[in-house]
Amino acid sequence: MDSARRILLIGYGNPGRLDDGLGPALAAVAETWQMEGLTVDADYQLTVEDASDVAANDIVIFADASVNGAEPYFIEKVEPKEALSFSSHSVEPSVLLHMAQTLFQAKTRAYILGIRGYDFNEFGERLSPRAAENLEKAIAYVRLILDDPRLLDMPVEPN
Repeated sequence: MDSARRILLIGYGNPGRLDDGLGPALAAVAETWQMEGLTVDADYQLTVEDASDVAANDIVIFADASVNGAEPYFIEKVEPKEALSFSSHSVEPSVLLHMAQTLFQAKTRAYILGIRGYDFNEFGERLSPRAAENLEKAIAYVRLILDDPRLLDMPVEPN
């Protein structure tokens, strides 16, 4: 990874709701990499306090479980969006990016990495087998983009 680049990976979701824990599971793996320039965070949801962390980085990857997205994962660029109203308990990535730009004059690029999950309607701290396979593929993809962030702006054909 280009050490001059600061990248924040935020994995969010509820690990106690089966596949909803895909974002934090990705963050837990990424944290073990201890790569220079990479900051990793995990939480149940995004909050307004995350705007300053977004602003302090060049690139932010928001990793979350996807209920009906492409398999095994998808990546989308986040466009800033002003919220007409919001809760201090949960904020969308586009609103956080807007806040970072507005409040901190950030030039941060942001992306959503949606990892396809299947089981969300029960309680338990485990991933379904198919979601675990998708997580492994997403982990490999994140390693690639950390080595070459230019890949974020190229079309993705997950395998």
